[in-house]
Amino acid sequence: MAFSVVDGFQPSQRDKAIELYWQAFKGKLHPVMKPEETALKFLRQIADPSHAISAVLSDGTLIGVAGFKTKKGSFIGGDLKEMCSAYGTVGGLWRSLILSTLDRPVQPGILLMDGIFVSAQARGHGVGSALLSAILEKAKVLGCSKVRLDVIDTNPRARALYERSGFTPAFTDDMGPLRHIFGFRKATAMICEV
Repeated sequence: MAFSVVDGFQPSQRDKAIELYWQAFKGKLHPVMKPEETALKFLRQIADPSHAISAVLSDGTLIGVAGFKTKKGSFIGGDLKEMCSAYGTVGGLWRSLILSTLDRPVQPGILLMDGIFVSAQARGHGVGSALLSAILEKAKVLGCSKVRLDVIDTNPRARALYERSGFTPAFTDDMGPLRHIFGFRKATAMICEV
């Protein structure tokens, strides 16, 4: 499968980027962000292509994205105002509160990954590895010496990819009672030197 890795994504690829993002993270986000139609509308509005690296086929089909977070923003961010605009004041408040437990602060010298996902038909063709390599290069360009990502305990395939790409576990957070909402018990922070 021939593909290229590029910074960002085109406006015409926004819907596909969000569709792939939702497929990858629906399991943990749907309980908080439902109904799905509202979640997709919200994600389309807040997705920032300037904080993304994409894998694209020669015909322009988007097959994967790696998002990242800096002091200037993130691929999937959104603030309380945007959340309340999508879900109403009460709905936005409680959703923001719960989702804030997943937020990770940006640290000096560390590029924070903000999700990586590959379309089902493109898995096993090196797309994830290529996106991770591009993220490591982006970290160098931005003057960072490390890349951090978090992987949940229910995704051993992703963890294996990260370990093959040079990431090592730093620490693990236990979700406690929130495991019943998000569907996973632990998230491990992994670091790679660049």
